[in-house]
Amino acid sequence: MLINDGIPTKEDIVKVTPSDERFAEGPVVIVECFQEIPCDPCVKACKRGAITMSGDINALPVVDYTLCNGCGNCISLCPGLAIFVVDKTYSDDFALVKLPYEYVPVPQAGQRVMALSRAGEELGCYEVVRVTTGGKKNMTYTISLAVPQEVVMEVREVRYTRNGS
Repeated sequence: MLINDGIPTKEDIVKVTPSDERFAEGPVVIVECFQEIPCDPCVKACKRGAITMSGDINALPVVDYTLCNGCGNCISLCPGLAIFVVDKTYSDDFALVKLPYEYVPVPQAGQRVMALSRAGEELGCYEVVRVTTGGKKNMTYTISLAVPQEVVMEVREVRYTRNGS
């Protein structure tokens, strides 16, 4: 349970997950922010207005999936590392998950990293497709990882080692 161990329940995840129909349209953001705290960088990062908050800076962000194009500009700006982009249309067998990364060394495209679940469980070793910097003053990178379709909704972190395991 989130309050005890920091891991959201399946019910929490379902509340912030786009529909299967939306997933079929291409990349889309998933905001796994479950605590009402004063924070809104994701709202400011979204040039399309897909992420909003109901007037109170303590409110939870809400995504309008019809406006989201899955650009991922919001990922590196979330101080809670709670924003991900999922593209289930990446290929028949693989999906793409874009996730925040704040460690060094930073993996590079073509390298393999260990994908981890929200609870830190190993899900498999997969290839980094792309690495995007957060900018000059933002040391949060966005790692794009190709993972099997069946684990894309579980992968939320990576562990990088120089030998790829």
